[in-house]
Amino acid sequence: MAYENNEKKAESIYSKRLRAGKRRTYFFDIRATKGNDYYLTITESRKRFDDNGYDRHKVFLYKEDFNKFIKALNEAVDYVKTELMPDFDFDAFNHDEFLENGNSEAPTSLVEAPVAEQSSVIEQELENTAPNTQNISGEVDKW
Repeated sequence: MAYENNEKKAESIYSKRLRAGKRRTYFFDIRATKGNDYYLTITESRKRFDDNGYDRHKVFLYKEDFNKFIKALNEAVDYVKTELMPDFDFDAFNHDEFLENGNSEAPTSLVEAPVAEQSSVIEQELENTAPNTQNISGEVDKW
């Protein structure tokens, strides 16, 4: 267990970092409870303009809410894409992530996949990250 501010902090079983611009990074971390149940934390980390550290905001997402969360997120994103900004080329921004990782093809996104497919991807990730299992991402990004 890691300790932060005299409180126990659960170690990540799986971690994915998404850089979003020059000052913002999102972290998607799967963690285990004491009872070996799993949950997802989504953290937004923003570099302060005075270069004096970072502001962090967390969302805790539990397995019973995965499908509802993904459905609501998809509906909100689809509304922006189809109703508010139908002529905007959202794919123009994909190049940062896949070029950064050395890939020649654009990455697939959970946001673009059907809800049933997304939940199976999340379930598969959770199954693959059981305790005492090697990290499937190869590299875990820590703070």
